[in-house]
Amino acid sequence: MNRVVAFSLKQRVAVMIMMAFLFVAGIFSFIKLNIEAYPDPVPPLVDIITQSSGQSAEEIERYITIPLEVQLAGIPHVTTVGAPNPNGNGVVQIPLTDVASVKLVSGASFIYREKQERYIPIKFSVRGRDLGGAVMEAQRKVAEQVKIPSGYRMEWVGEFGQMNEAMTRLKIVVPLSLGLILLLLFFNFSSITDTLLAASVMPMALIGGIFALYLTGTPFSVSAAIGFIGLFGISVMEGIIVLTYFNQTIETGVERSQAIRNSCQTRLRPVMMTCCAACVGLLPAAFATGIGSQVQKPLALVVVGGILLAPVLVLIILPLLIDLFSKRESLLKNEEAATTAEL
Repeated sequence: MNRVVAFSLKQRVAVMIMMAFLFVAGIFSFIKLNIEAYPDPVPPLVDIITQSSGQSAEEIERYITIPLEVQLAGIPHVTTVGAPNPNGNGVVQIPLTDVASVKLVSGASFIYREKQERYIPIKFSVRGRDLGGAVMEAQRKVAEQVKIPSGYRMEWVGEFGQMNEAMTRLKIVVPLSLGLILLLLFFNFSSITDTLLAASVMPMALIGGIFALYLTGTPFSVSAAIGFIGLFGISVMEGIIVLTYFNQTIETGVERSQAIRNSCQTRLRPVMMTCCAACVGLLPAAFATGIGSQVQKPLALVVVGGILLAPVLVLIILPLLIDLFSKRESLLKNEEAATTAEL
């Protein structure tokens, strides 16, 4: 352990290059991740809703749609449907067969309505690829190859719509979670520098979670995003453990580099126990393949992958960051400097 920390403190350029490489690799892997909605086996829906120009929805429903559907509900008697004839004395019912040709052909088995408008649902299932990529490709091809007539509109709903709504909520929840974590860190350390040093562990764990998704071919989903939020909280504890012991050690008068070595060596076991407890608890979910595993597996993979890589990066990169940016000094040196100034 001392050799690892000593290498981190001496080979600063090499450690910084390794850290930059890992961040670039993490960003590249995240860009390559597929986008998935809630891991739910329910297929997505594509709804096409039509409107009739010149008439309101109420008029279409009252005078056209409902009468036709009521009469056509009984197919065997459709030929006896009467059409009103205003000529002559009174209203004379003329059989539909006298004015129209009635045939039984293939058509819609069910007429859908929403908000007093007819719509045609086009449903498809996605297999062997991510939902987000499939729907975005379908949207692009529809925009290029399909010309929608005037009065029609197209809406992409179903699981894809749920994913967009969830992602919109996460854009609010994730910054709030990070802000709350930073606020609690500041209350603990009362120092912006120490707060940022402890928070620097979160990107290290983030890389591990992204690698886990990328290597297993698991799409990025809402479940995975929630896993990242939980991973941030777990990884910050590791930074607090190391940084708090370093501050306590250096205040006793221990030399700076030695204090960093002692912190990493002494706090190795608590850091590993914290990681192992979270990792072992989620391992069954990470390797689950049964019914319902689509929901829990992305979350578990993110936490397990991040927790496995975080201790290595914490014990290699965090000592270098502490050595470079921490402003903590020995209390004994401060007292000696104050005494010298008084003399």
